[in-house]
Amino acid sequence: MTTVPQATFQTRVRNGALGGPNPFEWKELTSDDIFKGKRVVLFALPGAFTPTCSTSHLPRYEELYDEFGRLGIDDVVCLSVNDAFVMYQWGKGQNAEKVFLLPDGNGGFTRKMGMLVDKADLGFGMRSWRYSMYVVDGRIEKMFAEDGFMDNCPDDPFAVSDADTMLGYLKSR
Repeated sequence: MTTVPQATFQTRVRNGALGGPNPFEWKELTSDDIFKGKRVVLFALPGAFTPTCSTSHLPRYEELYDEFGRLGIDDVVCLSVNDAFVMYQWGKGQNAEKVFLLPDGNGGFTRKMGMLVDKADLGFGMRSWRYSMYVVDGRIEKMFAEDGFMDNCPDDPFAVSDADTMLGYLKSR
């Protein structure tokens, strides 16, 4: 069984004491903060505000969040190689209130996972390949990665990293 790689994520959290239009402060989260002692479903996608990610991938995980919880999942995490500001605005626009949006701004975690791909053909730069995984206390128990992993992939496969596939797997255990 493989463990998740160690990485530090630069996130922004609301601090009401700051007031004003930008009441946020930087907060570093590590892989241990996210996975240690927890059962986590993480799904990774190419980018905030992109079509499949915004119309299907994130919304369905958000919709099924409580069902994941009933199966013993502590957190559902959406990871993308975007910065914290972009992830915040995307989550706000998506009304994502349950799924935790995790920015992997430099792609460090994604690179260590072996899932970093070049999407220069779309003007995106380096992004995450689409995948999902079930992680128990930092150990990857199950991973669903989309077929066709390659730089500048001519299509955007979305068949196995979806919420229903993960939910089906967890129910069958």
